[in-house]
Amino acid sequence: MSSPNGSTEPDEQLIADARALIDQAAQITVLTGAGISTDSGIPDFRGPNGLWTKNPEAEKASNIRFYMADPDLRAKNWALRAEGALWANVEPNLGHQTLVKLEDQGKLHTLITQNVDELHQRAGTSADKVVEIHGTTRKVGCLDCDYSADMEVALDRVRAGEPDPCCPECEGILKSKTISFGQNLVEDDLYRAEVAAVECDLMFAIGTSLAVSPINRVVPVAKQQGAKVIILNGEATEMDQLADVVLNGSISDVLPQLIT
Repeated sequence: MSSPNGSTEPDEQLIADARALIDQAAQITVLTGAGISTDSGIPDFRGPNGLWTKNPEAEKASNIRFYMADPDLRAKNWALRAEGALWANVEPNLGHQTLVKLEDQGKLHTLITQNVDELHQRAGTSADKVVEIHGTTRKVGCLDCDYSADMEVALDRVRAGEPDPCCPECEGILKSKTISFGQNLVEDDLYRAEVAAVECDLMFAIGTSLAVSPINRVVPVAKQQGAKVIILNGEATEMDQLADVVLNGSISDVLPQLIT
C-alpha cells in the first residue's frame, strides 16, 4: 500500500497501517538516509541545492584517490571544516528524536544509517545500537595507522595555522572517518547490518532512496526472511514494490504519528 500519487502527506489509513505494524513488531531494524537529516539543515548531496551540486570540489574531496593525491584539495576541505561550513553545529530534529522511542520501548534491534552526522546518537539512541555504514564526519583518523581522535582535535590544529595537518603519530594523511569513494566499507559494520536484516521482524527504511548498494540489500534480505517492510521517504524509492506500507511525506511530520 502506498500514498496516492501527487499527495504530499500519507492518508490516515496508511498511517494506521504503519502504526499497527510497528506496534506488533518486537525486533525493528531501521535504515536511515539523508532525508532524515534535511530538517536539521543538512542538504543532500546531488539535489538542486545539494552540497556537491553547489561545490564540485567537495565531491572531489570525497574520492579517496583525489584526496590522497592533492594537498591543496585537502587544505580547502580542512578550511571548510574549520569554518564550520560542513554542518558542524547542526542538531537532531524531531525525526531523530522520535526514533529514540523505539529503543525506549525495547523494540529497536539495530539502527543502520547511511548518514555521517552522528545525529541519531546525539538525539539519544545508544551508540551500540547504531551502525554507521558510511562512517562519521565527527571523528578523524589516519590513513596509514590506527590513530583516531575527535574531529575538533584536528580542526584546532587547522585554526592554529596547519592547513593540512598530518598524523601526530606517523605523519600520515589525516581524514574524517567517513567512507570515501574508493574505500571499502568496514566488514564488521556490513556483518552487523546483515544480522540486523535477518533477525528483525520489521524493516523500517526512512529518508533513503534505497539506491545505494550494498546497504540497500538489507531490505530484500529482511523481506525474504519474513519481515514486514515500511518505507517512509519524501518521494518514491527503488524498492517500494517490496514494502507492506509506503509513506511519502515529511519525515519529521509523519514519524511522530507512527511512534508514540
